[in-house]
Amino acid sequence: MKKLLFVFCIISSLNGLSQDFNLSNLQGKELNNNIRLNYILVNQPVDQVNYQLEPTMGFVGLNYNIPLNDWLYTGAGFHTAITGDQGGLFTLGVNLGVNFPLYKNLYFDANVHFGGGGGYRSLVNGGGIIYPNAGLQYKTNKFSFGVQYGYVNFFTGIQKSDNVSFFIEIPTTIRTSSYANSHKTYTIDSTEDDEFWQKPAVKSVQQITFDYFFPVGNSRTDASTNPRYQQIDNTLSILGFEYQRYLTDDTFIYAHVDAMYSGLTAGFMDLFFGVGKNFIETKYVNFFAKMGIGAAGGRIFPEGGLTAYPNAGADIRLTDKFGLSVHGGYHRSIGGVASFQAYTAGFSLKYYGLSGGVTDPFSGEKAKTIRAQGIQIIAQNQTYFDVAKFGIPDSDLQLIGIKILYDINNRFYLAGEASFAYEGESGGYAHGVFGLGIKSNKFFNEKVSTFLEMSAGVAGGGRVDSGEGILVRPTAGINYHVNNDLSFHVSGGQMWSPFGDVNSTNINIGLAYGLSILNAKK
Repeated sequence: MKKLLFVFCIISSLNGLSQDFNLSNLQGKELNNNIRLNYILVNQPVDQVNYQLEPTMGFVGLNYNIPLNDWLYTGAGFHTAITGDQGGLFTLGVNLGVNFPLYKNLYFDANVHFGGGGGYRSLVNGGGIIYPNAGLQYKTNKFSFGVQYGYVNFFTGIQKSDNVSFFIEIPTTIRTSSYANSHKTYTIDSTEDDEFWQKPAVKSVQQITFDYFFPVGNSRTDASTNPRYQQIDNTLSILGFEYQRYLTDDTFIYAHVDAMYSGLTAGFMDLFFGVGKNFIETKYVNFFAKMGIGAAGGRIFPEGGLTAYPNAGADIRLTDKFGLSVHGGYHRSIGGVASFQAYTAGFSLKYYGLSGGVTDPFSGEKAKTIRAQGIQIIAQNQTYFDVAKFGIPDSDLQLIGIKILYDINNRFYLAGEASFAYEGESGGYAHGVFGLGIKSNKFFNEKVSTFLEMSAGVAGGGRVDSGEGILVRPTAGINYHVNNDLSFHVSGGQMWSPFGDVNSTNINIGLAYGLSILNAKK
């Protein structure tokens, strides 16, 4: 027994030494990505429906694109309605495009967006959307802008229109390394002159939010409730996620998404972008205020979608990486006959990060060590069999999903996912889930691994009978690793709504891309 303990101690000490690396040995790569915001005017099929409908919808998109080479790019994006009667129309999809110079700063740009989503199910049916477009782009060092001609086509329904769209694009740079370098810790030599890694990190905050909406004014439900358009006088429970990126030591921009899980029939969600500022900041407590503008809707009286959301609160810093926030605000639709409005209160679980460099971007303080954080980005096709619905027949559903895996260590990981229906007569159905997963070591010549996940979250829309929205989904699957960064996977599981009638088996097929992002440790 003593001999076995001695051998174990020797192996453990060698393993500890093997994880101590010098940053100069880490090979990096720079991803010159971009964030594109576009505005699209979509004509509505007013002559094909038997209810009142605004003739034009304003459609806004947020796309994050990644170059594959000098002229080809891919990415993913959300679209949502902000004018017209389509408040609550949200889509999620993937992009593939080309971009090359024509003359000096003038470029040709064309892409195809494929995804799923919807608002009025009668307009989009299954929810599938394909949006090809082409046009011109003018680039500068800090931003670019362009105009395109395209065709928004919800190919499973009657909502489709050719259009002219406008966009602005903001470049962003991420310094990464191969996923094979994940879970390693690197020491930083203060005398070393490393032009790639010896740069300021990005200060960011990620948080899961739990909010409660208290509707006031003329807030009413939609036509699918019984009775129709009734006053909302009960509390709505909301689950959300927010990402903040600091521009200065006390000012940040953010993106925020919510979905409702209690208070109405599932289907309400919102999406915001905004700016915030920390007014009073001490070592453990911080007071802040934020202003967001975006879109909201689903299961409420038809609005254009455009919504404002001022918010204020306080953070309590528990450790260097984790904190707790309490906050309150005012959520209001802009325009409309029966504008939805609500006072809000809630709390958040926060994670503070410094990534992509070795120094604090504002204080200049240099980290002593840095950890390579493993992240995987996955695009999936999801099939759910015999999904229970209300008011329409049960059917199979096809969803497109975007998933992010965040490694805790080389065995466990956190998972976050957003998925939207594109086939199955439930356009507008979507779900967002968070979960914990465990994965095996690679075997069969380092080509195969397995995994098991347990996820829970919020779902709704498309007359899918998920009750007020809570769902649970265990999943198991197998990965095939093409190389250190790219892998294919197949998985299966069961989706269950404890307060609805959904109890559906599902199969997922996906493509995953892994990378490492450096997290500084002071």
